[in-house]
Amino acid sequence: MASRPRMIGNDQRDALTGLPGPGAMRERLTAWQAQAAQFRQVAHVHVMLISLGRIDAVNLAYGEDAGDGALVAVAERIMHFAEDEFAAGDWIAARVAGGSFMVAAREACSRERWQWLGEALADAVAHPISGAGDASTMRLWPRIALMRAMPGEGPQMVFDLLGDAIDDIRGRHGQRMVWSNGSVAPRGISSAQLEADLLAALDRDEIEIVFQPQFSLPDDCLVGAEALARWHHPMLGRIGASTLFGIAERADHVAQLSRHIAEKSFHAAAAWPQHLRLSLNVTPADLAAAGFASEMESMIELTGFSAQRTTLEITEHVLLGELERSAAMLNGLRGLGIRVALDDFGAGFCNFRYLKLLPLDYIKLDRAMVEGITETPTDRAVFRAMIAMAGALGLQTIAEGIETEDQRNWITAEGCDFYQGYFRAAPMSPAAFMQLAQSRSDLA
Repeated sequence: MASRPRMIGNDQRDALTGLPGPGAMRERLTAWQAQAAQFRQVAHVHVMLISLGRIDAVNLAYGEDAGDGALVAVAERIMHFAEDEFAAGDWIAARVAGGSFMVAAREACSRERWQWLGEALADAVAHPISGAGDASTMRLWPRIALMRAMPGEGPQMVFDLLGDAIDDIRGRHGQRMVWSNGSVAPRGISSAQLEADLLAALDRDEIEIVFQPQFSLPDDCLVGAEALARWHHPMLGRIGASTLFGIAERADHVAQLSRHIAEKSFHAAAAWPQHLRLSLNVTPADLAAAGFASEMESMIELTGFSAQRTTLEITEHVLLGELERSAAMLNGLRGLGIRVALDDFGAGFCNFRYLKLLPLDYIKLDRAMVEGITETPTDRAVFRAMIAMAGALGLQTIAEGIETEDQRNWITAEGCDFYQGYFRAAPMSPAAFMQLAQSRSDLA
């Protein structure tokens, strides 16, 4: 199993967001440098500091509860971005001050790629935040400082250099990205070129599909997989699904990308044992398209997969501003036998109105809901309440981000129905998933 970022003990965890705090970041940077020195290697440590603008204005305009809610939403976006882009690599995301977050990764990474990742994360953070206090939507504008930590540059120097860089651009109108030496590296590829590269990649069938296995509780039987997209760009390297869709959105080709992923996933899943389910993520463009339900039905018929074995996963971001319309569309899809899961529940603002209006079958509990359950009574109480609520509504629960046996045992004892995470299996290629399915003794 590849190494995974681990949450540090509660004494180093930020109480509001659940992220590691500055002490945990310092420890991780120190450990990386020490390991590199011990084995006489280059550390390849890249760090970025994300500083939020307008957070003080949010507190004044809408109250501290709204400001806290916005910080929680930003923390979740940063975590999801890092999980998507760094996958099984060695990385850490932390909240280091009031409106400041830090992401660090130990990987061989070009200057152009690290800057591009910073720009992509800035775009993700700047998306409207819904449900914060009396504000229907708000935006927080991030500034990001970047650096590659050189030998001898310890944690305090990293913090100081990045902090100075942020201070330097704070008064520069329109500039949101800077390196710790004050320079702004050329991206090496324009947005227009990146969008053109995506279209060419779609034509050449270069967008890869990987499957995140899902297991039932308490028996640990393989029950299916969630389909995820990956793109290996020749200059920027690996690009995860969330950023990939961001590029497609700017190019106005989200529907084409979504259909491409669904078709490849259905074709691969058609060869699976008959009891295994396929989960697909749904985008705002999908639900906004009048013909989405009929297209989904056609793809299922064409590939020979079963609608009754298909689950569509939706997130709060998908539902913003279109709740009633989305509910109607999902009801139509459910009429075909497709099941619906509310993804990332526990991230952001947990709008319970969705549970009343949407035709749901599952709630997917975000990894933030499970990270502390083996350590803190509060986290355990919240998780237990979510399971009880789902049961009262007749919904099954899927826990994401299970990384330890203790977590798995605890969610089993609390009555969770399914789980996915690196404890049992990392995302894998279609061929590897097929081998896993064929090797399991629990095949129906």
